[in-house]
Amino acid sequence: MSGTQAVPDRSFRVLPQIPICQTDLPLDWYQPEFRPYAEEYLALPDRLPGTVAPWLDRYVKPAQEHFGDALLLVAHFYMGGEIVKLVEGYGGAVGDSYQLALMARNKPEKKVIVESAVHFMAEAIAILAREDQVVWITNPKAGCTMEMWAKDHMVLPVADQLVERYGDDLCTVAYMNTSGRIKALAGRTGGAVCTSSNADKVMAWALKQGRKVLFVPDEHLGRNTARRLGLSGDKVALLADPRLGPARIDEVEGGLGRLDKADVLLWGSSCGVHTIFTPEMVRWQQDRGREVLIHPESPFEAVEAADGVGSTAYLWKRVMDAPEGARFAIGTEGHFVRNAAEQGKARGVEVVHLAEVPWFRQAGCGCATMSRNDPPHLAAMLDLLRKGEAPEINRVLAGDTVDEVTMDRDRLDDDERAELIAHARRSMERMIEITESSAV
Repeated sequence: MSGTQAVPDRSFRVLPQIPICQTDLPLDWYQPEFRPYAEEYLALPDRLPGTVAPWLDRYVKPAQEHFGDALLLVAHFYMGGEIVKLVEGYGGAVGDSYQLALMARNKPEKKVIVESAVHFMAEAIAILAREDQVVWITNPKAGCTMEMWAKDHMVLPVADQLVERYGDDLCTVAYMNTSGRIKALAGRTGGAVCTSSNADKVMAWALKQGRKVLFVPDEHLGRNTARRLGLSGDKVALLADPRLGPARIDEVEGGLGRLDKADVLLWGSSCGVHTIFTPEMVRWQQDRGREVLIHPESPFEAVEAADGVGSTAYLWKRVMDAPEGARFAIGTEGHFVRNAAEQGKARGVEVVHLAEVPWFRQAGCGCATMSRNDPPHLAAMLDLLRKGEAPEINRVLAGDTVDEVTMDRDRLDDDERAELIAHARRSMERMIEITESSAV
């Protein structure tokens, strides 16, 4: 494709006749400033790289020439269609949420960072960014269903009740899939952020201090991590379902006595993409000779039955490092599995989606909110940035909250944002320290 650079062996490859599998979005889903680019894209005769890439070149290449080495494009593994391949083809970076969070911190020369993923990931980059680095998101409506059920107005009242009861004994571990406001809660309570690739290390660090852990937001990752560390039964308690309205800790099943006994308190949010997996699916795939690898946001029973569990970086590496003839069923986001299957096929490795079983009709479920980023969003963002006309709503500052439906934004004032950054950055730096020290 035009604009493609040489890439490492584990990188994505854009094949000439592989279509862009991103579903076209309705025109009225685009911001007014982005609609002219969307109209051009929708008028293209097909979605093959040979058609889409030259069209993108018209906008991406001038932006790259304008910003030079100061520009960094990033995308998450879960991005829909071929966006990950297009971003990497233009010299951008693709990774999991931990890798993306470090982008600005580890690349101080990059002053303009354009992210094609979800808002909490862009905000995590912004929290660790320097003052002269500016983070933009191609679509502010790209959110996360798990994060939507762990908004600050839901979590903070419960956290206040827990702090009132347990004081300094409470430590918050905030999953990366949270807003900066929740990451700041982790910082204020002496806790840390975690990702699926380091959750066991971070939770072990917190428990070693003899403190009670509030794990926000994913109950499945929290439970799987606790089990991995040897905690189960009354040592793990689930807080009330946030979808049922404001929660009081004394209304939790088992009452306050249940919470007092527990070492880990789980917020009751989850990822719809990963909750579909069952032990029956795992066994069906294993019976057909496939090794089952699964993401730890999946229910415990499915994780326990699988052959391997780990983050997206782990899952990708397992496929890329597998010998010819290996066969995998992978339980995670559908776009990721399709990309892995394509790359695996080129290496003689079979990859199928874990939910590809006779009795289930939704196999390959992708992250719908992340897929709100597409080629016209990328083209428009870069072209408007080059012209100095980028919409302010696309700029991401620490502490921003954006309604995924209306795109209404609540932005903190300078003093509030500075305080949030101090707490949120502390929790993220603590995660980095725990992760990197354990890798030595």
